[in-house]
Amino acid sequence: MIKQVMVDAINEQIRKEMYSSNLYLAMAAYYHSINMNGFANWMRIQAQEEQSHALKLFDYLLDRGGKVKLGQINATPTEWESPLAGFEAAYAHEQSITASINDLYDLALQEKDHASGTMLQWFINEQVEEEATVSEIVDRVKLAGESGAGLFFLDSELKSRVFTPPTAE
Repeated sequence: MIKQVMVDAINEQIRKEMYSSNLYLAMAAYYHSINMNGFANWMRIQAQEEQSHALKLFDYLLDRGGKVKLGQINATPTEWESPLAGFEAAYAHEQSITASINDLYDLALQEKDHASGTMLQWFINEQVEEEATVSEIVDRVKLAGESGAGLFFLDSELKSRVFTPPTAE
């Protein structure tokens, strides 16, 4: 049986992952509204990925006999100053999620909850990938600058992203 302190912390992380999903969906709508459909596609796929993260935690709690309590999800921003500002906001958000996952992992170690610690290793590795990917896109948008051709090329490239559900481990 999983300790209540871990149940509460994982429920909070589920809430944060669902907020992440909503945030990326709002970003997808923003990019669509400025006719950057490749950027919109990338964010829409990211929203699906974040929802799958929430469900991974959801299923883990159920498997451990914990009670899932879905918390309130705050409203997200809906506008950004520029395509770059949207991805910079996404990068800052991923950094905050990394910090949250690290805190959750620290709690698992403190509580000597080896099963949760092992499960959270997947999320730690995932966050390294998430931050690196978004950081690279931020750098590429900066390189493109205000160049219509550069942004058009990047937008076309981001259209090719498809959702790949995480594998069960």
